[in-house]
Amino acid sequence: MSALYRLTVAEAKLFLREPMAVVFGVLFPTAILLGLGLVPALRAPSEEFGGVRFVELWAPSALVLGLGIVGLQHIPSAVATYRERGILRRMSTTPVHPGTVLAAQLIVALAAAVTAATLLIVSARLVLDVPLPRHPFMFAVAFLLGFGAVLAIGMLIAAVAPTSRAATGLATVVYMVTMFAGGVFLPRFLLPDFLMRLGDYTPPGAQALLLGWSGDAVAGTAASPQLLQLGIMALVAVVAGAAAAKLFRWE
Repeated sequence: MSALYRLTVAEAKLFLREPMAVVFGVLFPTAILLGLGLVPALRAPSEEFGGVRFVELWAPSALVLGLGIVGLQHIPSAVATYRERGILRRMSTTPVHPGTVLAAQLIVALAAAVTAATLLIVSARLVLDVPLPRHPFMFAVAFLLGFGAVLAIGMLIAAVAPTSRAATGLATVVYMVTMFAGGVFLPRFLLPDFLMRLGDYTPPGAQALLLGWSGDAVAGTAASPQLLQLGIMALVAVVAGAAAAKLFRWE
């Protein structure tokens, strides 16, 4: 049995034992979207949104909330806690490579994100009659690259934060900035134009997810080119991920 497999199984068990990570990272996106769906006005087509319902427009943003919690809240706190408690120091005496530790965290986080996305898409379709992603391939690519970028940033924070408190504080600031710039806390049309453009390229890429889910008609003709958005997400993922592996500290 490989070290990566054993670490991944252990991390999966630990993740499932954390109610906050499971509830807010996996279940919360679906719960908040269905909660908004209880408001009749948000289920009705709106001229303000080009004849599209608010729940359809905001569904990718609900997913982004969960991705941010898993990648930017759970991962930094978990790894920094291991370091603070000396768990990583004990692991450093074994043949385990730092990349293996980060890879195990990545696999568990990706599984949680895929579960959250599946639950959200299925529930939105069955309960709110939100159409399935119109461009499933592009949606999947946007999902993987966007979450990869967020996860890499979270890993970078985890790699350098000396304590769990420092990791949590820094991760919270980064989470708030990315969610705000991405148009999650406020609808994008309420943001200044420069923030809307910045949000197009801010991980995890709510705009790219919207383009993949609802198409150009819903996302808006002024949206930035999706391929450029995806390219930047990939670049962030590679650079931040490489920096996390390079700067990783056992203690």
